[in-house]
Amino acid sequence: MHSDGYPSHHLPLLLAAHQYTFGKDTEALTRYLIDDAPEGWSSLGTDLLVHAPGFLRDTLPRGHHEPGRRYPERSPGERLVFTEQTASRLDWAYVLHPEGIEVIGAPGSARGPIVAWDTDPCVRFRDTTSLWKPGRPIPGTTPPQATTRSTAPAQPPPVSASAPRPRAH
Repeated sequence: MHSDGYPSHHLPLLLAAHQYTFGKDTEALTRYLIDDAPEGWSSLGTDLLVHAPGFLRDTLPRGHHEPGRRYPERSPGERLVFTEQTASRLDWAYVLHPEGIEVIGAPGSARGPIVAWDTDPCVRFRDTTSLWKPGRPIPGTTPPQATTRSTAPAQPPPVSASAPRPRAH
C-alpha cells in the first residue's frame, strides 16, 4: 500500500472483513483482494464491512464510508509486479497468512509481525513503522470498554432535627 495504507486504517478493515464478510475464510478473502483485483487496490473501503455488525460499520470508517478502489487494468503482459527493487515505492505491505496478517512497516524490511485473524478489529493500531518489527509486541491498544453509568444507591432520606430518634434498647 502506498502512503495511505496505514495499519490504523487497513488492519481493522481486513480483520473485520475476515471475521464477518468472509466468514473466517482466508482463501476467499485472498481471492477477493488479490485474484479478483490483479492490478491491486488504490484504497481499501467500507465495502469490506458489508456483513460486519452495525457498530463496526459505524465505528471503523471514522465517518468515511467509501467503497474500495481498484487500479485500472493494464494491457495484457504489463502486469504490475513488486520486487525488491520496486518495493521502495511502497510504505506498507500486508501479507495474508493462514494464521493472520503480516505487517511489513518499512521499505526494504524483509519481514514483519503477524496480527492474528481473531484480533479485535477495534484495537487501535499505531502507524509508526519502527514499531512493526518481528518479535516485538503488536503496536496497538485495545480501546476502553463502554460502560453504562451506574446510579448511586438510594440514600435514606435525611432525618430532620424535629423527627423522633430511635431509642437504644
